[in-house]
Amino acid sequence: MEIKAYEKLPKEAKDIRKEVFVDEQGFKNEFDDIDNTAIHLVCYDNEKPIGTARIFYDEELKSYHFGRIAVIKSYRGKGIGRELLNFAEKIVKEKGGSSLSLSAQERVSGFYLKQGYEKQGEPYLDEYCPHIFMTKNL
Repeated sequence: MEIKAYEKLPKEAKDIRKEVFVDEQGFKNEFDDIDNTAIHLVCYDNEKPIGTARIFYDEELKSYHFGRIAVIKSYRGKGIGRELLNFAEKIVKEKGGSSLSLSAQERVSGFYLKQGYEKQGEPYLDEYCPHIFMTKNL
């Protein structure tokens, strides 16, 4: 398994996000302007793209933000999400960041709790899906 970072949204990341968020989960507003400035991560298994995520600096929060994490169905439960998150944390530390925030789908917030993230505030809806804001000091 290998993770690569890209300065522009690669086709592999776009395809995975479309498959997971649009086709499987029914989200409509998957792609946005942040994609133009974010660092995009793609995880490969023998050159096959299997997972993706993005990182960007959020001026309003004064923190790096991790999001759009998606793993294709046949690779879920194999630690790919954890590897992407660890890779993102490493990049943020290298850039001098001291914290990482994210907006987790509430149903998977336990995954982030296990990785050291803490819930902030109350759950909210994003495209009719309950989310919770979470942060971690690095």
